Amino acid sequence: MDEILAGELSRAESRRRLRMLKDRLFGVSMGVGGVAVIGTLLLIFLYLLYVVFPLFVPARVATLETNTIPLAADPAFVAFEEYGEVGLAVGGDGTYSFFATADGAAIAGGALVPAGARATTVRAGGRIGRTLAVGLADGSVVVAKPGYVVSFPDDRRKIAPAMNFPVGEAPIPATGDGSAVQLLAAETADEQTTVVAWSAAGRLVLTHLSVTVNMLEDEKTLEKSAVEVPIQDKDLVFLSLNSEQTMLLAAAANGHVSYYDIRDKAKPALVERILATEAGKRITAVEPLAGGVSFLVGDSGGRISQWFQVRDRENNLRFKRIRSFSDFSAPVVAIEPEYARKGFAALDASGRLAIYHTTSERMLVDRASGVPGARLLAYTPRADGLGVIGAERRLGRLAVKNDHPEVSWRALWGQVWYESRNQPEFIWQSSSAASDFEPKFSLTPLVFGTIKAAFYACFFAVPIAIFGAVYTAYFMSPRLRTVIKPSIEIMAALPTVILGFLAGLWLAPLVELHLAGIFLAIFCLPVSMIAASLIWNYLPSALRHRVPAGTEAMMLLPVVGFVIWASMNLSAPMETAWFGGNLPMWLNSHFGWTYDQRNSLVVGVAMGFAVIPNIYSISEDAVFSVPQHLTNGSLALGATPWQTVTRVVLLTASPGIFSAVMIGLGRAVGETMIVLMSTGNTPVMDFSIFKGFRALSANIAVEMPESAVGSTHYRVLFLAALVLFMITFAFNTVAEIVRQRLRVRYGNL
Repeated sequence: MDEILAGELSRAESRRRLRMLKDRLFGVSMGVGGVAVIGTLLLIFLYLLYVVFPLFVPARVATLETNTIPLAADPAFVAFEEYGEVGLAVGGDGTYSFFATADGAAIAGGALVPAGARATTVRAGGRIGRTLAVGLADGSVVVAKPGYVVSFPDDRRKIAPAMNFPVGEAPIPATGDGSAVQLLAAETADEQTTVVAWSAAGRLVLTHLSVTVNMLEDEKTLEKSAVEVPIQDKDLVFLSLNSEQTMLLAAAANGHVSYYDIRDKAKPALVERILATEAGKRITAVEPLAGGVSFLVGDSGGRISQWFQVRDRENNLRFKRIRSFSDFSAPVVAIEPEYARKGFAALDASGRLAIYHTTSERMLVDRASGVPGARLLAYTPRADGLGVIGAERRLGRLAVKNDHPEVSWRALWGQVWYESRNQPEFIWQSSSAASDFEPKFSLTPLVFGTIKAAFYACFFAVPIAIFGAVYTAYFMSPRLRTVIKPSIEIMAALPTVILGFLAGLWLAPLVELHLAGIFLAIFCLPVSMIAASLIWNYLPSALRHRVPAGTEAMMLLPVVGFVIWASMNLSAPMETAWFGGNLPMWLNSHFGWTYDQRNSLVVGVAMGFAVIPNIYSISEDAVFSVPQHLTNGSLALGATPWQTVTRVVLLTASPGIFSAVMIGLGRAVGETMIVLMSTGNTPVMDFSIFKGFRALSANIAVEMPESAVGSTHYRVLFLAALVLFMITFAFNTVAEIVRQRLRVRYGNL
């Protein structure tokens, strides 16, 4: 007997040890799993930070070397080809030289002017496909364009520069009276060439040349017209044409800038004359920004201002100073815009060099030029190099590392005054077909859209889910609960792309067609439910007792169906009688509310259906887990079931209910496909329920496949993902803190 008892004790001890081992292994595995989850989240955060960090690395400039430009005369113009390996210098005497930037060795050269002619001025046109123009003492102009042929013999890049003459090498009369050309501007493209010359006699003459090709005889005919442009200022210092050859800019030293419409080359029209400097300051440098929409004005006080046209109250375009950069203490002597971006470099009389970006309103670099007598600047087309030209034909080459100048705190989160906009705004518009497009990377409308989507989704889902959970857990019969709860929870398995598809293609048109009926149903459903409940209480007891306790809510289903059916059928008569047959148009005409078919109302309903299962399931479990003795005690003390629910059950279950709401909110914040498919994806900041929006998640899904790896656009999208990550992390952290406090407060009930 003792042996049997000892054997039983031994087996019991073995089972206990095995159970303890299992418990210990389970605890370790749970701990490892928790640490793995936290580690994974940390790795995601660090990777996002790794991709985003270069956005905030400051611009850097390094000095490469200083060479002598192989040119007899002082350079009046210097430019580089795309790779920055070959430079072009044009002297004030009309000679030119292509040279290797690494050592200053001459590659090719010649003269733009005929033998015996004397050059008086040199001017280059737009940044892309630079048009060169040389004015002569006899009032004529030579127009040329540099070209570069790139080949790869023996798998090595070879650049062969050449000078082209689109309207011939012969000088073109430009002043009309034979007086010397003092200033000029020229552009040539698509067989059209426009030259504007300011003569020593004080005349501003526009010359237009058009080349027509006879396809049958393979002959070219040059047609020429010339007209004098009326000018009020006689001390012009700068002329500029836009690349489309439709607008002319003329700046005078006294600070006035005149803007002409030259679409009709025979009738140039003065559009506006503005004072672009402060009183007593003279214009010392003027350059159009990339794209030709804005122009920059530097003055003798060291200030650089940006100007472009905005619409006034009469809807007329007028030039306005948008922003100023007042960092120089000496007069500005040179402004060099980038070829494609909205940045520029500037040089003052003391040799100080600065690099700016207009959209982000940042000074990126501030340093000494390092070249004695610096007076000219030249960007490489890729903006990765900058040439500083000084005295004695010295060229200082600088390597520029400035990958993301568009990004600043203001550009990401503040209102920015973008080109051609009438006021500062929050705008997200990351790309365009134009190479000189001004990117708009404001994350504010995307965050606004994310919050808007979550708000309307929770506004729809939270009341339905919580009230449904309370009824299911506290009032519904156990048998019916075993059917209803799994049915609602299985909704969470429905792919959100299906919900988005249905919302965009079925629900959105349905809501637009029956908008009045939708609002009628929203009003009538709760009223009809209350009325039906009151009527139920006044029915005979024998009839009411035939319905099993806890299933009374099923009697409301016909009421709900009838109200929805009646509302939809009354929609058209209501719109005809009260809203002129079209409620969206009536809202626009009376309140100025525009109606988008795919709007926040549709998104709220669709996302609400996606969020309801999560909130409902967790809330129902929290309510159902309230100890039975609490409810029994409350009822025994004379409280009604409703008082017991509101004052005992909900308070005890509040930590779980709050967690459910926050989990649902987090789900709504991160939702992608429903927002992507059922809203207009327009990044507007309008809280109207009838307007669409664009959320952070949907924006990432739409634009990430189209962004160039490593570009500013690419990294800003990762920044949007980081912001979304931090928003959800903040929501979850706050939710856990509040849940713990609620648990401590009501845990002793």
